[in-house]
Order: sequence, then structure tokens, then C-alpha cells
Amino acid sequence: MAEDIKAPEERVSDQASVEALRKAQTDCVNVSFFRMDTQKNQCKFGTSGVCCRICHMGPCRITAKSPFGVCGADADTIVARNYLREVAGGASAHSDHGRHLVLLLKKIAEDNGGDYRIKDEKALRENAVKYGIDIEGLSSREIAGRLADVFLADYTAQEETLKTLTLAPLKRQGVWERTGASPKGVDRMIVECMHRTHMGVDHDYENILLHGIRTSLSDGWGGSRMATIASDIIFGSPAPVRSTANLGVLGENTVNVVVHGHEPALSEMLAAAAADPEVKEYAKAAGAEGVTLAGICCTANEILMRHGIPVAGNFLQQELAIVTGAVEMMIIDVQCCMPALPDVASSYHTEIISTSSIAKTVGADHVSFNTDTAYSTAKKLLFRAIDNFKKRDPEKVSIPKITEPLVAGFSVDAIKYMLGGSFRGSFRPLNDAIIQGRIKGVVGIVGCNNPKQKLDDYINTLTVELLKRDILVLKTGCAAIASAKAGLLTPETALSHAGDGLREVCEAVGMPPVLHMGSCVDNSRLLEAATEVVLEGGLGDDISDVPVVGVAPEWMSEKAVSIGTYFVGSGIDVILGHPFYISGLENVTDFLNNRAADIFGASFHVHDNPHDACEAIMDIINKRRDKLGINRQVERKLLDMKDRRELGV
Repeated sequence: MAEDIKAPEERVSDQASVEALRKAQTDCVNVSFFRMDTQKNQCKFGTSGVCCRICHMGPCRITAKSPFGVCGADADTIVARNYLREVAGGASAHSDHGRHLVLLLKKIAEDNGGDYRIKDEKALRENAVKYGIDIEGLSSREIAGRLADVFLADYTAQEETLKTLTLAPLKRQGVWERTGASPKGVDRMIVECMHRTHMGVDHDYENILLHGIRTSLSDGWGGSRMATIASDIIFGSPAPVRSTANLGVLGENTVNVVVHGHEPALSEMLAAAAADPEVKEYAKAAGAEGVTLAGICCTANEILMRHGIPVAGNFLQQELAIVTGAVEMMIIDVQCCMPALPDVASSYHTEIISTSSIAKTVGADHVSFNTDTAYSTAKKLLFRAIDNFKKRDPEKVSIPKITEPLVAGFSVDAIKYMLGGSFRGSFRPLNDAIIQGRIKGVVGIVGCNNPKQKLDDYINTLTVELLKRDILVLKTGCAAIASAKAGLLTPETALSHAGDGLREVCEAVGMPPVLHMGSCVDNSRLLEAATEVVLEGGLGDDISDVPVVGVAPEWMSEKAVSIGTYFVGSGIDVILGHPFYISGLENVTDFLNNRAADIFGASFHVHDNPHDACEAIMDIINKRRDKLGINRQVERKLLDMKDRRELGV
């Protein structure tokens, strides 16, 4: 490796990744961390957002000496257009994920769902009622069909606003209507992004940015929300489950199959097929002790929270899992799957299998997956992985003996159950704890990993600091896996960091202070939870009143741009660990980081240090608590008879 490659300890936080990186160096395997180091100085025009290549009169680069592109577009227009295109990319990723699940729900309703069935009747009926469907006398399949039709209409609506927006607090709906931010159909919003940013169309940066918020809302309250609801109905709503995390979950004597990506349809069938007696016997006949199925990235979160299947790692560990030399097969679908995977796998015996028609990878074998033959396809892939076990080179195998236990699977319904049981489940105890000051507020920590930062360091440092300050922490995506690897997803470990008030509440209701709420598409659960707090009462009548903050510490994808934007558009301030590519002009930065608060009650804040971020979060939360009038320190007083008479009790 080149001399300018940083030491593993500078790149990653957990010891398993340190060991895997050292092995990658020894094996002369080029992984993302090393490729980042060889990038040296990245393009400053790109990082500031002032490079425009949307027409072929350019590319145009805006500088003080050349303040306009060939067409006359200034930096405001160029930066805003680039930002809007990132929102479109992110919103399309999660929304298209949702579309596939809605179409599967429709197939199930038509008795054409192959091996898939409705697993959560309660979730089906409750959500149908929320969407205004009269379910009286209807069968489950009939209800599923009508709900799928409502969802599909939210994708294709041309003039009507999203039906899903009605799930938000009334005051927030009013904000969207008043500001013109209420989105039409998901598909229309994304197409309009591309049209607006075409050469010669929209040049008003504020108008462009407003459509960015509108489009992101069609993702957070539309595509992503529908994805989460459909997943719960088809695969079952998550409930607390114990499992383990990190590279040490891979077995030395088992066939190791790693699933990576985002869509849960195939991974669900792989989870079922791995338990098939025929698969187990085939593995034993091949000389293995069995099959170990493990996950990477958000597919990991999907099968973790529904089946307790162990997590091998998050985004930046996808290549490191292969470097262990013990992975027979990595099965990938869409989003966050690095094109370098086949190159890394070529140094070992690992097969890379792509399964989505929209996500083929050069060097990977493609196995088409469709829902009609899902289970048989899953079994065939496992048999193929077992056949590959004999090609494993023992000299190349080195699995870090490092894992951590975890508890995951906290849907909003699961949180209600923890707070009040089966018959009195509600957010009342949480609201009361916030009002009383035992819990100061709620922070959602979400997003990816980025090799520009030390893996997991910001996420976990911030988590521990917030727990000390009596903040309840909600986690999704790769941020949740980061905390799992640090042992912060076990109630016992997390409580040892919690402040007195937070610990008291969590111990009383049996709730851990860090809640794993799912994959990155499940950020819609955080919006659902914030809405439940508002509807429960006592903490304002809009999400922008609630002492809640969102954080994307180590984000890297366009999805994170869309997620952050729909959080701000919903009234939740967002802390970014590093900025968007918008620094090229002050106007766009000022709009998103300041003036958005005047319109939507929230804005973006950038802090590259977790300790600074913690102080900023506490400042936002305390300002909201002050505004609600719940930050007052009231002296406790034992009432005598005179006091009681004056109170009239």
C-alpha cells in the first residue's frame, strides 16, 4: 500500500474493523478507506456546489472573476439546482423502495403474491382506518387491495396532495398549505425536480429550494412512510429482539452468507430458507456446521428487527466482511452497494450476487429475483453458497473475535407497549417525563458512515454525551449499527451512561435509553413518534414545538439530503456532521441554515465536532422547553391543611 495510507486506528473506532483493515493491508486489497486516502484533495468547485454541468455549454465553474455561467446562471441558481437534484436522487431511492413494497402488497391482495402473505393483520387494519378506508365486513385481502390503491394514488397523483400528509399534526399540515410546500404525487414531485433544474427553467434559488422541501416531504411522509407501513404489514411489525453485531458474528465452521442493500423482500425469504431442514442438511453434508446468515447496512436492520439475525456491520464494513476470507456469498440488491465489491472478492473465494434488474454490478453474477419464485430462489442461492464453502482457503481466513449483544426492533407500537402495556399503551408517560424534566428531550441519530470521518466515532461520542444529559436517543440505519457495535444497544450498558432522570424513567418502564427503530427508510417512524408526542398533548400542537432534534453525523448519500430536508420541513432542527455542497454562495446556505426556521420552524446546523453538536442540541432543546414553559425549576413543597383548603381540595 502507498505510504500516505493512514493507520487503521485513525480510520475506524471498533477493534474488529481495525483487525480487518490490517488484514486488507497484508492481503494488498484496496478498500474504501485506502481509496479515500489516495483521493488527496477533492474538487473544491464540487464541494462548494458551484460546478454546473447540466448542459453542454459547460461545465461552468463559478469564481469571483467569473460569477456567471455561459447561460448567465449565477452561483445562487447553480448551487440550488445541484442541491435539488440531490434531493431528487435521495427521495427517488427511498420512494422507489416503497413502491416495490406497495406493488407486492397489491399482488398479495390479488392472491398473486407467491410465497408472501400478510403477517400483521393488526397493522393492516389500523393503517387502513388511518387512511379513511371503511373496513367493516371486508376480508384482509380486500382491505390490503384498497390500502395498496390509496398508496399507489399517492405515487401518481397529479393535482391532489398526498393522502399521507393527513397523518401529520393539523398545525403542521397548515404550515405546508400556507407555504405551498404540500407535495402532490411522489412521481410528479421528482420529475418536476429534474424539469426545474434543466437549463433555462427555474432560476430563483428560493423557489428551487422550496421545491426541494416539497419533494423531500413526498419522500418522508409519502414514499418512506408507505415503505415502512407496507413492510410491517407484509413482514410483521418489529418488536424488541436480542441479537449480536460486528464481524465476529461470521462463523469459522459455517457457510457464511451476507445480505447487503435495502429491500427486504429477498432477505426475508433468505431468513426463512436458512432455517429449512433441507438447507441445513446440505450444509452438513458439505462439511460445514450450518449456515450463518448475517446482514450489512439497512438489509441488516430489516432482518435484525424482525428475526434477530445478527449484523455483520454497517456501510463501511461491507468490504471488510469479505476481507475476513470467510464469506461464501454476498447477496446485494439496491443502494449503498459499492461497485468495488467484486474486485475485493476476487482476492478471496467470495461470490458477489446481484439480484435487482435496476442494480447490476460489473463483475458480479446476476440472479434475477421476483416475488413469484422468492423462496425457491432463496434456497438455490443458499445451496450455491454451500457449494462454494469447499473453495474457502483456510490460510486467508481471519475473523475478528469481536461481537456485542444488542436489543433492536422498537416500532412506535412497541414503544407504546413499553410505556403502557397492551391495554393502556400511549406516549403519556414519555410526555410526562419530558414535561417534568426527567427526560430533557428526544434526539434521532440517523444516517450513513463516511470515510472522511473516523468510522462510528462521531455517532457514538455524541450518543454517550446526550445520554449523560438525560436525552432519549432514537436510532436508525447505519448509525444504529454503530451503536450496536459499541454496546450501546443493550439496556444495561446504555443505562450506565444515562443521567439520573433518564435512568429513572427507563428503569421504571423497562425501556432502554437508546432505541433501535429500523433501517434508514424507517426514519418515517421518527416522524410518527414525534406526531404521537404532539397528539398525546402537553408539549405543543406542532412538531416544531416538541423538544426534539435530528442528527446525521457521518452522512454520505443523497438519501441523507432528502431525509434531512424532510425533517426540517416537518419542523425538526437537523445537525449535520459536515455540510451539504452549498457553501458556494451565502444566500443558499443562509436560507437552509437560518431562514428556513422562519418558514418551517426548523433549520439545518453544521457541527463537525460531536461535543459542539451536543451543546447545539441542548441549546435547541432548551429553547423549545423554555417556549413551552416546562424549564421552570419548581420547589417541592409539602402542603399543610391550610394550603389544601386554598387549593379547594
